[in-house]
Amino acid sequence: MLYPLSTLALAPVLIGQGRYVRRVTPRLPEPEGERQGSVGEGPELRLLILGDSAAAGVGVSNQQDALAGQLVSKLATDHRVSWALLAGTGRTAADVLEALNAAPENHYDVVIVSVGVNDVTGRTSTQQWLSFLNELADRLVDGMGATRVLFTAIPPMHLFPALPQPLGWYLGMRARQLNGLMESVCASRGNVEYLCVSFPFEPGFMASDGFHPGLDAYRLWAEHSARAIRRRAVPS
Repeated sequence: MLYPLSTLALAPVLIGQGRYVRRVTPRLPEPEGERQGSVGEGPELRLLILGDSAAAGVGVSNQQDALAGQLVSKLATDHRVSWALLAGTGRTAADVLEALNAAPENHYDVVIVSVGVNDVTGRTSTQQWLSFLNELADRLVDGMGATRVLFTAIPPMHLFPALPQPLGWYLGMRARQLNGLMESVCASRGNVEYLCVSFPFEPGFMASDGFHPGLDAYRLWAEHSARAIRRRAVPS
């Protein structure tokens, strides 16, 4: 109830602050580097990293330093990792689902999903959010054969340096709501897991735009993801 009431009460301030943030926040490019490959020795692990600008690695200059590069490097110590990155700046859950459906048919063992920040800023409805998450899970598990799908929690947007108050508070509140719904979807499915990573908001953990992860945040995200993947047996 607080979210719709806050939307009405704070609308003029939120609109003004939103326009200001869009005007002054630098638009960082997606990093250079490979978006698919095969590396390592051991049992095969087919990995897909799927989602928005954070999944795409915005905030660092090369994919080796982004989630994809750091996660693949950690998993390749004991697996032959065949991996692909399907992600892009500005994608909502609906956009991610559309990109997935348009991609060539492939099968994966593990999928890491990063989605939600653009649904918060784009005001995706609760019903739409639940529908898109369930469709994504169905497509990945039933359509692409994934035995593990890890949905990464939306970060605490109220702490983003780029966001003034009360805009940060407002978006953070919505992020918490969408995270609660994401967690409930994951809990209802055997092959789907909710991955919550706590990022300290210190130098190195945020990119220069104050909105995207930095190098250390990607390292922490990769470490958490690798541990989550290894907690259960992967195909050999």
